[in-house]
Amino acid sequence: MAIQEFLQWVPFASPMALAEGADKLARAFVYGELLEPEREDTRRALTLLLDHASPLVRRALAENFASADNVPHYMVHTLANDSSDVAAIVLARSPQLSDAELVDCVATADAFAQSAIALRPRVSPPVAAAIAEVGALESLIALTINPGAELMEFSIRRMIDRCGDSDDLRAALLARPELPVSIRGDLACAAAIAIAAEDAGRMGLPQERAECLTRESRERAIVTIAAESAANTREVMNLVRHLRSTGQLTAGLLLRGLLCGNKHLLEVALCELTGVAMARVAGLGAESRGAGFAALYRKARMPHPLLPAFRAGLEAIEECGCGGPMSSRLQKPIIDCVRRDCAAINDGGLDYLMTALTRFEAEAAKDEARDFGRAAAPALAAMPGFKAQRRLPAALAPRRPKAQSRIAEMPMKSATPASITIDLEALEAELLAA
Repeated sequence: MAIQEFLQWVPFASPMALAEGADKLARAFVYGELLEPEREDTRRALTLLLDHASPLVRRALAENFASADNVPHYMVHTLANDSSDVAAIVLARSPQLSDAELVDCVATADAFAQSAIALRPRVSPPVAAAIAEVGALESLIALTINPGAELMEFSIRRMIDRCGDSDDLRAALLARPELPVSIRGDLACAAAIAIAAEDAGRMGLPQERAECLTRESRERAIVTIAAESAANTREVMNLVRHLRSTGQLTAGLLLRGLLCGNKHLLEVALCELTGVAMARVAGLGAESRGAGFAALYRKARMPHPLLPAFRAGLEAIEECGCGGPMSSRLQKPIIDCVRRDCAAINDGGLDYLMTALTRFEAEAAKDEARDFGRAAAPALAAMPGFKAQRRLPAALAPRRPKAQSRIAEMPMKSATPASITIDLEALEAELLAA
């Protein structure tokens, strides 16, 4: 009788009042001890409310049914396919929804509902794969930060392929524990590509130069990841295998690593490319001028014109004692040695290599200059009596020749620019005083 009265009241109730009534009815259905006839009538009444025009009413049902396992499955399924603000409540918590239903909802839901699925206490690999494949960026980030999400490596790669240019997604992925080094390499490459594209657009570079900048940025990122993983040879081997399978294991990448002083990356790559044991590869690399290393190099199908550069690089690392497996920055002494050796035998066939070495030298010099600038400013600021100045130091300021006197200050229609001179004595005195 009470349910019949409730149904007679429904058409005349305001949405807010009806939402309150639906909440009480749903609560009684979930938690109350109803007799079977009463429970059946209540189920029918609640079923009628599933299609009510007011989202307030449907939301009240969703909030009561979201965590319940004793309500008919069709009710949960209907609410899971409602508007996103209603569906998200059920999608985030309901234990009744199967993986197949969740995958179907991912395909048809908006970013808000997809994110609700991504934040469930447990997200199975199939559901995670569906979100990775078609989910909006917000849902990808939500999935990544969820410790209960079982993200397989192929799903992570798909996320990177689709939205790897997102800083927030890359940061969320890098924060996940035990992330494979190959994935970190892909993330580093994605970040490098995004930054290079931004720099190329800002500087107005032509397409060919922009592509070169992107390639160099990607190689720099990979060398950095290899250096960070150098303590774990298995991880570096996994990275090299991934690079080989994706066509990123190039001679230029290995040469960059070698010019950073990181011969470990080259050794692992030669081991992967030839099948020769790691210890044997290291021994042949120690005798880089010998026939054994040349044979190993040929077996790896490395470019023959670059053999002198790799030989000189391995020798320079031993002689200079700089770099190391943890190094990811270009070392100018190694570059100088390689340039000198290659220039001595260049008959025109190594011109491209010499140009590349010049670019490497410029990059190393810029890194050195940045370090100098970062170190100089704090040291100067720490000096007693230091005051920041916006003007050029007096010793570097241009001085007007005495012969020009004040006449040079008068405006003229076609004046020749005055020559600029620097007081070298004053400059030397200021530098000595510092």
